[in-house]
Amino acid sequence: MKALKKFMDNIKPHFEEGGKLGKFKSVYEGFDTFLFVPDKVTNTGAHIRDAVDLKRTMSIVVLALVPALLFGMYNVGYQYFLSIGQEVGFWDMFLHGLIRVLPLVVVSYVVGLGIEFAFAQIRKHEINEGFLVSGMLIPLIVPVDTPLWMVAVATAFAVIIGKEVFGGTGMNIWNPALITRAFLFFAYPSKMSGDFVWVSGLSSGEGVVDTFSGATPLAKAISQGTDAYSVWDSFVGLIPGSIGETSTIAIILGAIILLYTGIASWKIMLSTVVGGLVMGWIFQLFAVNPFMSIPAWHHLILGGFAFGAVFMATDPVSGAQTERGKWIYGFLIGFFAVMIRVFNPAYPEGMMLAILLMNTFAPLIDHYVVQGSISRRLKRAKVKA
Repeated sequence: MKALKKFMDNIKPHFEEGGKLGKFKSVYEGFDTFLFVPDKVTNTGAHIRDAVDLKRTMSIVVLALVPALLFGMYNVGYQYFLSIGQEVGFWDMFLHGLIRVLPLVVVSYVVGLGIEFAFAQIRKHEINEGFLVSGMLIPLIVPVDTPLWMVAVATAFAVIIGKEVFGGTGMNIWNPALITRAFLFFAYPSKMSGDFVWVSGLSSGEGVVDTFSGATPLAKAISQGTDAYSVWDSFVGLIPGSIGETSTIAIILGAIILLYTGIASWKIMLSTVVGGLVMGWIFQLFAVNPFMSIPAWHHLILGGFAFGAVFMATDPVSGAQTERGKWIYGFLIGFFAVMIRVFNPAYPEGMMLAILLMNTFAPLIDHYVVQGSISRRLKRAKVKA
């Protein structure tokens, strides 16, 4: 690392104003501050002195996503060889998943970071760090058979329309990764739903055994009223689904990292789970169809519920900011996610819509929480007076 630091320091003058590469100063600073903690210090005034800056925060979130990414690669290979009826070893499954998932990751980062770099150059600002996380989230929340050009178009739409037009990182209203998925879902619905998009190569149907179905547990629950996969398979993640959303165990490992480092809000995670359980219990009490009879706790390990609760709902930019608001915000996400699943069989994965909906109302929630606090303090002040 010392050699790399020395190299960065040696080329720094070329990127300063007046240097031959001065116009790329923001690009240099982006790489330099990503690799090393900035050496800028405060001299006056009250400031937070902490080595954990935004880039370090984003890096921790990416690290927390690694378990879901690695298991997703394995599951992609597992589902593929299961679909063609072949028995192979662990590394064959993982290698197939790596070959299919890695291009999605590369396209997401190349397109997203490319746009971030371009906007930084145009605005003459520092490069935003937010896409370090979004670039990893996007491949994990899409089906493995999503064409690369669609991922590129959707990523560009999310970064430009969902983020940069609002001012960049820290100013966006909605979660950029979910904007990507929403764009794909409504622009190319055939590539984001159905039984043939969740398993590698299943769309072509070549070599698929007759008894294999690529339907997700939620799709099975809608059509049959039961979960075709065991609770253990649903919890471990050996089921069809979006690349990073199937394994609740891997997601819990990521949650532990986020909570231990203090990056994510445990209040939002817990309240989202509680909201989902409450809605699930209500449906069980008034069940009029088999889908409503699914145990409330089972909703937590189906579809993208766990992934959304840990990595999407806790987004510090688009989520609620006040402490009480976080409880309300998370509860409503879980509540609406299960409600949408059950009330709209054509749209079983309601977590995306629930989070985007609450992203929209998060500022309103915070507003009323703050106003309520002000009103209570004014009343106490009048009593004392």
